[in-house]
Amino acid sequence: LTAAALPAAAAPHGPNNITAHQAQIEQRINQGVRSHKLTQREATQLRAQVRQIARLEARYRVNGLQNWERQDLDRRLDRVGAQVTAEMRDRDRGNGHYAGGYRR
Repeated sequence: LTAAALPAAAAPHGPNNITAHQAQIEQRINQGVRSHKLTQREATQLRAQVRQIARLEARYRVNGLQNWERQDLDRRLDRVGAQVTAEMRDRDRGNGHYAGGYRR
């Protein structure tokens, strides 16, 4: 099994898996859009957060990635992953409708 195939809580987020963690979140965002569980606005905001973490990672890597920096990136990615889950479970739908009727 790959890290992307595991549920978010079970995916290994060890020292060398930051990129895999980012990819797994991106994959979940894409799936959320395809399944209409995320609106385009939600997906855009979530992707922006992932990009911001990637920029931070690049800054951290300039002098070599320290253990605390890996942990910081992993915590940030965990928060975005939790946000993806929450957004996918809310009642907004990416098809222009709320669960209870037409969006105005």
